[in-house]
Amino acid sequence: MQTINNLFSWIKEEITQSISVSLMIYIITGAPISNAYPIFAQQGYENPCEATGRIVCANCHLANKPVDIDVPHAVLPNTVFEAVVRIPYDMQLKQVLANGKKGALNVGVVLILPEGFELAPPPPPPDRISPEIKEKIGNMSFQNYHSTKKNILVIGPVPGQKYSEITFPILSLDPATKKDVHFLKYPIYVGRNKGRGQIYPDGSKSNNNV
Repeated sequence: MQTINNLFSWIKEEITQSISVSLMIYIITGAPISNAYPIFAQQGYENPCEATGRIVCANCHLANKPVDIDVPHAVLPNTVFEAVVRIPYDMQLKQVLANGKKGALNVGVVLILPEGFELAPPPPPPDRISPEIKEKIGNMSFQNYHSTKKNILVIGPVPGQKYSEITFPILSLDPATKKDVHFLKYPIYVGRNKGRGQIYPDGSKSNNNV
């Protein structure tokens, strides 16, 4: 009888350990990869824009889709302006999640500004962002692509149905305080993704290929 009880105890312990390990593997590997993560590009590429103009998002998101951006044709030094990125797509589209089920698409954007331009600083004072821009931004959280590259901004993943239009508050450069920058004609680059990529950074296929 004691032997049988010991056997049941051993089996119970093994099952519990198996469930714990399975749950841990799902948490570590299953949940995060259901979204699009710019961190993959940030870790692998110092500059997200190649010499050809190709954006690193294209290494995992293989489809070529349009993106719209509205910026002023001219801005004054040391002023805040809007850069509005629009990600057009059919809101009825679904993506395959890591668990095999279908869900709404996430979106992400990388915005590459000229040197000297950066994200408009939030409060404390002086508060440079107007109430109109604040309303458009809402609770969105932007980040620099790299700590040394304040002119390159990243956001995402965020729900595509809610954030198919993203407003970046931008502070223009100030030649009065930065002698190495000048007001000229500059290009602006923007890359976006929606849904999961077709491949992961290690080259393996995601289940989005189905």
